[in-house]
Amino acid sequence: MKSKVKATPMFKRYYFRLLGRIAIFLFVFFMYLFKREWFYNLIFNPFIWKISIFHILWAIFMFIMIIHIFPNRLITMAQRKSKQIHFEKKQYDRLELLEYVQDMNRKAWKVLLSWLIIDGVFGVLYLTGVIGEVDLWMLVVFYFACDMICIMIYCPFQTHIMHNKCCVNCRIFDWGHFMMFSPTIFMKGFFSWSLFFTACVVLIKWEFTYSAHPERFWSGSNATLDCSKCKDKLCKIKKAYIPKRFNSWDDVTDDEENEN
Repeated sequence: MKSKVKATPMFKRYYFRLLGRIAIFLFVFFMYLFKREWFYNLIFNPFIWKISIFHILWAIFMFIMIIHIFPNRLITMAQRKSKQIHFEKKQYDRLELLEYVQDMNRKAWKVLLSWLIIDGVFGVLYLTGVIGEVDLWMLVVFYFACDMICIMIYCPFQTHIMHNKCCVNCRIFDWGHFMMFSPTIFMKGFFSWSLFFTACVVLIKWEFTYSAHPERFWSGSNATLDCSKCKDKLCKIKKAYIPKRFNSWDDVTDDEENEN
């Protein structure tokens, strides 16, 4: 089924990011399988002033997380909705909001528990010597690609646990970096731990804002999150291919889609 949702500038931006991350993963995975030692030396051995490709990648990852701490217009409304400037108040029932928050929090705990179990398995394998640092970094690159796949194509947490209609309405959207860099907690070192703890800062900031201003995160209280006002349309691929029983598109009509 072809989606009628228009490809917006934000969609195109994220689509190219998706292709870029998939390409990076496929390249790294190929090198991981067939040229592991050479690739490891290429990434970690300094080439100028004791700087290696790893240091450059670390700086890029840190920059990505910093712009999530201070969001700008280049980031989807899924993240920017946490800011007061993007809150367009609706008339809403406070009790209904609290019930929504409680429901989303329960589901978020399920996601967190699932993720900790998955990472715990890899952590045990690493600490017992079954896998090494190279394998954990390969896992980080895999998560790096999956983060964008979840936004653009398919998210198992959205589909099977959270049941939010889109990323713009996602309760855990800014958990991505915490999930992405969670394997680095098992590797001792400044660069690995700095990635993990910076990701924790992004997560804590998100959770603090959600706790203090839940009305910004619910389409029932924030009109900005309505499909008719969405300028991102990152749901274009998902709406075309994900079964509708997993997503609610009731508040968007073909006329609204064509207008946007």
